[in-house]
Amino acid sequence: MSILEFLLLLIIAGICGSIGQSIAGYSRGGCIVSIVLGFIGALIGSWMSEQLGLPELLNIQVGGSSFPIIWSIIGAVVFVMVVSLFTRKR
Repeated sequence: MSILEFLLLLIIAGICGSIGQSIAGYSRGGCIVSIVLGFIGALIGSWMSEQLGLPELLNIQVGGSSFPIIWSIIGAVVFVMVVSLFTRKR
């Protein structure tokens, strides 16, 4: 995977993470947090789709790696909602 492909993957994960934060209605942090949420969301969403027997939706191939866009957003929403339950509001 080249540097350009890695940067593209980071941008896609950041967009998915920020969409997940906005859907959940709970925003903490900035760009780095959105990128991390995108990757965590992809892990959680892919795991959920496997457990429920659902198909992978809207996969993007970047440098030989597959990134599930829809499941990343859904996983980010679930993760942000769980985190918001355990953190206090300011």
